Amino acid sequence: DAGNLARITPPELNFRIVTPQPIDIREGALIEYRLGLFGIPFSWRTEIVRWEPPHAFVDRQLDGPYALWHHTHTFVETEQNGQAGTQMDDRVLWQLPLAPVGELAYPLVRLQLARIFGYRQRAIQEILGNGTA
Repeated sequence: DAGNLARITPPELNFRIVTPQPIDIREGALIEYRLGLFGIPFSWRTEIVRWEPPHAFVDRQLDGPYALWHHTHTFVETEQNGQAGTQMDDRVLWQLPLAPVGELAYPLVRLQLARIFGYRQRAIQEILGNGTA
């Protein structure tokens, strides 16, 4: 449910989905967002380019702040201490715009992305009521 994205995004990003909901998540689905980073508002539009529930899905940026954004989400059944669970992994291939000048922001953007994905991990654990990673 794309509506959960706001729940797992740091509040200071002022994230909101612009696309009317509910969104039919499937290959080819387009989702438009508004958010702000360092006080700068921007739009972001992604497309679901691979949809393979319950194992994986991939979204890519069509319009937004990056020159390249390709985000793979994978879900693998696990068992730990006799309890079944799901391991969720994110792999993001990203590139900043305006190379080579844009690359000067790479360390700052990398830290910001690590913070955002760390927040996401903690929020998902809290929502699901499970304190383990």
